[in-house]
Amino acid sequence: MKTLRIYPTSINRPFIEEAAAILRDGGIIIYPTDTFYALGCSAISNNAIEKLCKIKGINPQKETLSVICSGISQASEYARIDNHAFKLMRDNLPGPFTFILPSATTLPKVFKGRHSVGVRIPDNPIAVALAEELGNPLLSTSITLGADSGMDEIEPESIEMEYESNPEIELMINGGTGALTGSTVVDLSDSRNPEIIRQGAGYLQD
Repeated sequence: MKTLRIYPTSINRPFIEEAAAILRDGGIIIYPTDTFYALGCSAISNNAIEKLCKIKGINPQKETLSVICSGISQASEYARIDNHAFKLMRDNLPGPFTFILPSATTLPKVFKGRHSVGVRIPDNPIAVALAEELGNPLLSTSITLGADSGMDEIEPESIEMEYESNPEIELMINGGTGALTGSTVVDLSDSRNPEIIRQGAGYLQD
């Protein structure tokens, strides 16, 4: 597994392009968000999604899958966002939230039978730059290594050691120390009545 060091305050475009090329080819990477580090792949590649779900032991038919988007505009291509949902998202993003929204038909067949998708637009320039360069969202699943340690942060070297021997993961982006608190999950299936399913790092402004 190759590691690239990218500073959130100074995005290295060639490194972002290299990571996006791996994603475009169906590869899996590790990258930072504004909460946990995450495993990610292109959200429009069925093979990559199935591979990622196998690594994490996720059943895509039973669990809500989440995608990282570059902004609300990109998110609207893959999820149905009405006026109420748009206002709430605009007021709270980018930030540590996962908004559960009705899924659009543009998502690949692995989402078939699933009526919703989790949408994240993290307050992390690296994650946003990846989705922007890729041109579509990343399917994302958190790496919760160290979450039960009682600490607030995790060093990326610990994540690198955990996954370096996995041949399915081609690249890790070291974006500095990672957080150990998850996002706040908000169900917007009925956007007039948002429901907080899990309180995490974000506090909803409405």
